[in-house]
Amino acid sequence: MSYEIIALDIDGTLTNSQKEITPRTKKALIDAQKLGKKVVLASGRHNYGMKDIAEELEMDKYGGYIMAFNGGKVINAATNELISSVSFPKKYIKPVYDVLRDSNITVITYEDDHIVMNEKVNEYTNIESKILKMEEKTVENFTDYVTFDVNKLLLAGDPEEIDKYEKILVEKYKGYFDVFKSCPFFLEVMPFGVNKGASLSTMLDKLGYTRDQLIACGDSYNDMTMIGYAGLGVCMANGEKDVKKISDLIADSNDDDGVAKIVEEYLLNK
Repeated sequence: MSYEIIALDIDGTLTNSQKEITPRTKKALIDAQKLGKKVVLASGRHNYGMKDIAEELEMDKYGGYIMAFNGGKVINAATNELISSVSFPKKYIKPVYDVLRDSNITVITYEDDHIVMNEKVNEYTNIESKILKMEEKTVENFTDYVTFDVNKLLLAGDPEEIDKYEKILVEKYKGYFDVFKSCPFFLEVMPFGVNKGASLSTMLDKLGYTRDQLIACGDSYNDMTMIGYAGLGVCMANGEKDVKKISDLIADSNDDDGVAKIVEEYLLNK
């Protein structure tokens, strides 16, 4: 059975350390789409921060899907149609915030084309807005302000503090919502059961593909569900050790055209 669809994490996987898609990677993915292969951008990012990448890869021309918020929102890249969206339960926003009250962690979410955050500042606070190129809105009372639907909360802070509060939140709220790291200084707080693997499973069922036809490439903890689910689960050489352990294959790094080489070998030469 040939591989027909590839799901790609963005940061640390599809893009290099300069947050760019290399010419070789871009060409390989466009060539694959010309052959009828489908591309899925699967990221913890807001969909606003994924559209330019989808356009660069000409996904609006060939079809494909934008899977934002770790699968919490899925958009058809060709039609801009919203396929699905799962909101984080509002009743848990305040409890999460209260757990973090004595920390120096920034609590972040999203309102239209703005990033909304509390007033706590650390060296990781502004990374998300720089990645997404979205304006920041700092609010004095985060829990009173966020009355609208959100797909996730993002916690930004020192890796040691992130590890500490990951354990606290997992132990306290297991089964109510999901908590996992997307990198050492970012902690994703998601609706229960929403992750890249589950979202891809639902998508493949709708599209008529099987998991054996799926390649999934990633580098971090929030990629583990899709790497474990895919017929070919790939971790980049720059990926986390735990992710490498559950992967079928270790690709070259994101700075060494790792994704391009996977596409060339498994989608273009088959």
